[in-house]
Amino acid sequence: MREMLDSKLARFELLEQQLADPEVQTNSVRMAAVAREHGSLNKLATKYRRFKVLNQQIADAKEMAEGSDAEMRALAEAELPELKTEREEIWKELLDMTIGGEDANRTRCVMEIRAGTGGDEAALFAGNLYQMYKKYAEDKGWKMEVLNANSTELGGFKEIVLAFQGEGIYRQLQYESGGHRVQRVPETEAKGRIHTSAATVAVLPEPEDVEVTIKPEEYRKDIFLASGPGGQHVNKTASAVRLTHFETGIVVSMQDEKSQHKNLAKALRVLKSRIYELKRREEHEKRADQRRSLVGSGDRSQRIRTYNFPENRLTDHRINLTIYKLDQIIAGELGPVTEALIDHDRSELRSSMGSMN
Repeated sequence: MREMLDSKLARFELLEQQLADPEVQTNSVRMAAVAREHGSLNKLATKYRRFKVLNQQIADAKEMAEGSDAEMRALAEAELPELKTEREEIWKELLDMTIGGEDANRTRCVMEIRAGTGGDEAALFAGNLYQMYKKYAEDKGWKMEVLNANSTELGGFKEIVLAFQGEGIYRQLQYESGGHRVQRVPETEAKGRIHTSAATVAVLPEPEDVEVTIKPEEYRKDIFLASGPGGQHVNKTASAVRLTHFETGIVVSMQDEKSQHKNLAKALRVLKSRIYELKRREEHEKRADQRRSLVGSGDRSQRIRTYNFPENRLTDHRINLTIYKLDQIIAGELGPVTEALIDHDRSELRSSMGSMN
């Protein structure tokens, strides 16, 4: 954790320098990106900077308390309890702020929902998940934008890609990454049999432009006709965009907009998020200090949750959480589930942390 906090503070201080750089100030696009990232790090970095100052003050006071000057010893001994109390409070706050990893405080993320096994029923379930996250975002006051959607005739989605923006957004939504399973009787089922189908969710932190830069020569851009439901423009104009990143092999397609330019901009956002996520995972694996718990691992192949409609039951398998209020949760009241996951991460983090010194 200290390594991560040191890295965040160093980044914050670099951004402070960039904000004062005339070259950055004259570039409005870069200035906005730098200011946005600086703002997202401000609370954490400022608190950690204060923590480091307190550590030094405590070390100095201890040295004074062991000195030969009686007056200075008394002064240091009187000051130490107050310094230690403040440091302990800040340490607790830092622990809470870092729950969920180094990207916990990001205010933007991309969510990809894909229908899995189960045909039309899986696509309808993917649509249910989309509506659940949409309502949850509305209740939180977050902004949500549909970047791309591949809908089905029955009103579900084979795939839908969303962008979210708001305070604490990645900290809460990151726990949704993984496999979601639904058990229910489809409307088209005449004999009332329960079917099981699935969808996968991936939540990716959206990096700032200054963090991940992609040059046009680093990817191939293909333009093609849009297909599927989507309005009168479909199959009439070559507005759909497919990007293939050479280094990673990541492919992103966008066709939701009539404008090729808008589809390209959205595709680049998703591509940057996927590249950032890939590099982040590689770095975590190198350090081998992540995923002490399955919570928040983001493994899409891992089944994290079951939605059982006949029993009105939701079960999160990572923390053995069962709630018999599925109707409320699927309607957007995701708070009890998210808070339980955050609480679990909090206790895991605190039990794994050593001394604050």
